[in-house]
Amino acid sequence: MVLTKRYIPLFAGIVLLLSVGLAWGATPSTDTLQVGYFVNAHTAGVPDGAVQMDNPGTSGGNVCAMVYVFYPDEEMTECCGCTLTPDDLRTLSVNLDLTDNPLTGVVPTTGVVKIVSSAGGSCDPRSLTPTPSTRDWGTHIILPTTGGFTVTETVYQSGNLSSAEESALELKCGDIVLEGSGHGICSCGTGS
Repeated sequence: MVLTKRYIPLFAGIVLLLSVGLAWGATPSTDTLQVGYFVNAHTAGVPDGAVQMDNPGTSGGNVCAMVYVFYPDEEMTECCGCTLTPDDLRTLSVNLDLTDNPLTGVVPTTGVVKIVSSAGGSCDPRSLTPTPSTRDWGTHIILPTTGGFTVTETVYQSGNLSSAEESALELKCGDIVLEGSGHGICSCGTGS
């Protein structure tokens, strides 16, 4: 009996954590969301940045890299879906593939890129089936105060994709496709 009373707070804590998770209505998809950024895009005298995407083959076949590009003020400006075959390396130009066809016509010089790994198929960024797989990197063009530029490369940060974020990405991209008349659709660069 004493032993049971000792564990009541533990069980209450577990029940509370489970109910909070259910209240939020989301079990996040792990290892499906990759987040990076770009700076100094479309800046005279500096090279173009790049995003590299790879399918390491862990899902057993083709995957879709669903790409969502955002202005710094959190508004989506472009979206697209790119097929990645196993061991494929796809390279996207920041200037030409990710920011050259903005929905509003305002070309961003800085922003955020989110990539969601999704099950292969039509690669429609308006309909996600999160599947862990892609590995992504980005180059950054840094302009030091001393002049010139420096190019760095960083791995995109992995995050858990909540159902709320998944729905928001699908809906915002759907609005772009519906209202953009071809504007707001990024392209998939080079790769197989």
